[in-house]
Amino acid sequence: MTEYGRGPGSAPWHPEDPLYGDGGWGGQQAQPGPSPYGGQPQHHPEQAQQHYGNWDGGAQGDPYGQGQHGYQQYPGHGGPPYPDPYQQQGQQYPQQGPDGQHYQQGPQNVQPYPGQGGQGYGDDGWGGGQEQVAYPADPGDPYDGAQTGAYGGDQPDHYRTPDAYPPPEPPHRRQAEPEPEPDWDPGPDQGEHAFFAGGDDEDGAESDDEADGTRGRGDRRGRGGKAKKRRNGCACLIVVLVLGGGVGGVGYFGYQYYQSRFGAAPDYAGDGTSEQVTVTIPKGSGGYAIGQALKDAGVVKSVGAFVAAQEQNPNGKTLQAGTYTLHKQMSAAAAVQLMLSPKSKSNLIIAEGWRNTKVYAAIDGRLQLKPGTTQALAAKDWKSFGLPAWANANSGIKDPLEGFLYPSSYAVAKGMKPDDVLKQMVDTAKEKYAEYGIEAKAKSLNLDNPLQVLTVASLVQAEGKSKRDFEKVATVVYNRLKPANTETNGLLDFDSTVNYLRGESTLATGSVDDLRKIDDPYNTYRNKGLPPGPIDNPGEVAIKAALNPAKGNWYYFVSISDNETLFAETNAEQNRNREKYLEEQKKGQ
Repeated sequence: MTEYGRGPGSAPWHPEDPLYGDGGWGGQQAQPGPSPYGGQPQHHPEQAQQHYGNWDGGAQGDPYGQGQHGYQQYPGHGGPPYPDPYQQQGQQYPQQGPDGQHYQQGPQNVQPYPGQGGQGYGDDGWGGGQEQVAYPADPGDPYDGAQTGAYGGDQPDHYRTPDAYPPPEPPHRRQAEPEPEPDWDPGPDQGEHAFFAGGDDEDGAESDDEADGTRGRGDRRGRGGKAKKRRNGCACLIVVLVLGGGVGGVGYFGYQYYQSRFGAAPDYAGDGTSEQVTVTIPKGSGGYAIGQALKDAGVVKSVGAFVAAQEQNPNGKTLQAGTYTLHKQMSAAAAVQLMLSPKSKSNLIIAEGWRNTKVYAAIDGRLQLKPGTTQALAAKDWKSFGLPAWANANSGIKDPLEGFLYPSSYAVAKGMKPDDVLKQMVDTAKEKYAEYGIEAKAKSLNLDNPLQVLTVASLVQAEGKSKRDFEKVATVVYNRLKPANTETNGLLDFDSTVNYLRGESTLATGSVDDLRKIDDPYNTYRNKGLPPGPIDNPGEVAIKAALNPAKGNWYYFVSISDNETLFAETNAEQNRNREKYLEEQKKGQ
């Protein structure tokens, strides 16, 4: 390097120079570029502008386009000169000197420096076989002493300092530089947490290194860097997994909370599959209980969906206990709609006024049992069904369960046992009778026991034509039971009791004289007072009528049509009412 720019020798620029390493080893000469000094020529007054001589008879150009400075070849320097690549192309580059004049770049004569005999530039295998030329030092060198004096000699070798770049290599000796491994570990001395530091062993080792002063931070990284990085990587992975698991858990439970509070409940679509299932809804079940039973049976997908569908349906609140035949995987809305339809109900409905014989037959039919199975079981095991203590108050009762199979809707499906069904009915009756207060009101009605209250209610249920007349019918019963009764002399004279003992339901029971001849405790034409027990299973209206009879002196009544019943206080008035009844019967023939 010279004070005039890059010299013709093989010596490279300073490592920070942009043209460092462009010696043209690939067979190409470096292309001319902008001057590192801003394109202005360097001028030293003490030196005349001289040209290097062309050692091969040609001209050597300035590789940086600064042709205004020539280099004088000093005597004693021989050898083949450097060829000028620009001369071969016949190009000349005008340059502007410090005086504003343009200089024409042309052939230049290079004179050797003194002290160098005719030695060429040696490259030690670089292809030229010449020795390097020593140049004088430039006092104004911007690299501040990076190159003092000539190359070689006693000058210091800056390539051997620890911080210097490595010297250039010829093409056949070049090797790709390994990519530096990133070292992001701050180290304990830079505030690294002990969790990532790698343990006490490394700390101890580093302390030893610092004590002997032979190894630095870089050596410690070179000795144990990979192991520490593996430990640091595992620690970071654990932290990421813990944080990721926490975030995932919070997100999952947050989503579940949102769904349970604000999201739509899961639901099936459509009317369900072809598979049917029977679901029994217990008595007193609300929307959530019904939805849970349907979900357990696979009918609906969620309880919330059923409750929402029930609330949206105008008749959803009218759903009752019972047994329903539904499809699996139904939408909640479709399930509610089907349950409101009679097609889905599999309940056994016991109507008001049914005798036990009819109830037994209905149970046999629903359970697909042999006729008479349930009745035989009831006669045999009636004590096991939990009747109240006042139920069997008379030894002449034909069926102890009569009046205790309460009229209602019961879940009865194939596979159930008849005794389980009977127990459901008895339990319902006990619950209802306790609710109505039968036992407490018996004495106030001048009756001996609660069973007689139930018996009166069964007579009202059987004799009354219209429910609005039940209270008057109950008054007739109580008036005829009075000891001072002179109209019927304590006899009830009800055809319903004769039909019961006969097991019939007809109006043509026979003449009064013939009926008085029937010897049976249930024959009220022959026996004064109430029959031994109820003659049917009365409903709520009849029971309440028996508990709260109307006020009146009626001893007689006759129903001339389904909508009209005539009441009388005397027998003469009753006979007139019977004439009306006969006339109505003739009209219907």
